[in-house]
Order: sequence, then C-alpha cells, then structure tokens
Amino acid sequence: MIRYACWSAWLSICVAVFAASPSLASWSIETDRSTSTTHGLFEIREAARLFVARENAKGGLQWQVLDPNPKILVPRCDVPLKAEWTPKNLGRSMRSVTVVCGKARPNDVMPRWNVYVSVRKI
Repeated sequence: MIRYACWSAWLSICVAVFAASPSLASWSIETDRSTSTTHGLFEIREAARLFVARENAKGGLQWQVLDPNPKILVPRCDVPLKAEWTPKNLGRSMRSVTVVCGKARPNDVMPRWNVYVSVRKI
C-alpha cells in the first residue's frame, strides 16, 4: 500500500512537471536550433539534407533524409559541419549519413563528434 502511494505521488509529480513545461510539449526538430553551447538537431539534419541533395543530383538512387534521434545532445561545433555516407562496415541496419564535427567548442566531454542520420529510398 505504501509503495502504491509513493509511486502514485511520483507519477503525479512527473505529470505536473511535464504539464508545466510548454517547451517540452512543443519540442520538434524544427525548433531544436543551435545555441552557444549545443548544436541543434535542425542544423545537423540540414547538413545531411544538403549532402543527400548533392548525391541525388548525381542520378541513380534517390534518398530522403529522416530525422536524427531526438535523444542526441552534442556540443556546438566550431567548424563547418561535414557529411558523408556512413561506411557499411559499421553495421548499421539502415543506410545513413554521418554528420561530422571536426572540432567542438571546448568542453569536458567531446572534442569532436559524429551523428548518424538515417535515410530511405524514395
């Protein structure tokens, strides 16, 4: 009985926190822009889209970029983003584009980073 009461109280707190935070309710890739400390998923997806548009212009298979994983959080990149096809030997289940940051803003976690953005044939 006590466990149920504690769990119920915890659930009520979680619901109240999410309800009071409109930014969480309205979050999307479109609104996830870069800040002074983090690189936005919008810009990461746009780098992948630009790369895929150039690849599609070459002819052959046509690809569409999907949204990056919304759980990804990376530091702001100090150099322009680069994009390339993800090597098949990395074992990813879907074809993807690697968006590369060669030099992130000084931080204690990541001096550079890669984000894998899935694509699909259209």
